[in-house]
Amino acid sequence: MAEKLKIFVHPSSFVDEEVSLGAGTKIWHFCHIMAKTVIGEECNIGQNVVIGPEVVIGRGCKIQNNVSVYKGVTLEDEVFCGPSMVFTNVVNPRAAIRRMDEARPTLVKRGASLGANCTIICGVTIGRFALVGAGAVVAKDVPDHALVHGNPAKIRGWVCACGGKLGPDQRCPACAGEYEDCETGLRRRGPAAGSGP
Repeated sequence: MAEKLKIFVHPSSFVDEEVSLGAGTKIWHFCHIMAKTVIGEECNIGQNVVIGPEVVIGRGCKIQNNVSVYKGVTLEDEVFCGPSMVFTNVVNPRAAIRRMDEARPTLVKRGASLGANCTIICGVTIGRFALVGAGAVVAKDVPDHALVHGNPAKIRGWVCACGGKLGPDQRCPACAGEYEDCETGLRRRGPAAGSGP
């Protein structure tokens, strides 16, 4: 029987009470994990990351340096958050008016990647295996497997679960995955390397 993977928390980081950390998760320098947050197994939390309170993060997520994951954000399994990307939590913030009870939930579905310095406006859903380009500003829902970039972010193409850009025939040149249209964007047509379930 394999030895259970150990949790690593760098001594410079703070993990509040009532936090659940999955086996094999690593939390690097100068992080703060706030109360009632759940982080799944084998996640990698980079330097200077703040998470919570009450955030749910799935298994195998990678959160790069300088990211804040606020209350109301849910990351499903294997989500990638690039360096210094931003989640917002209130649409019309004011320093003099407390609006945390108006926070809008944000959902990032399995396998999605959020590029460096992108901004995700609260209340949106990022679809499965979607790819948000660096510096994009996402103000509306992103379909499964969509490639979006720009300000505001617009669909510029489609990507395979392996990360390869799909051709006009909705096939991946990297792993030969084949896709078809569905209600939520695209879905895999049949088994292919790296395409996921």
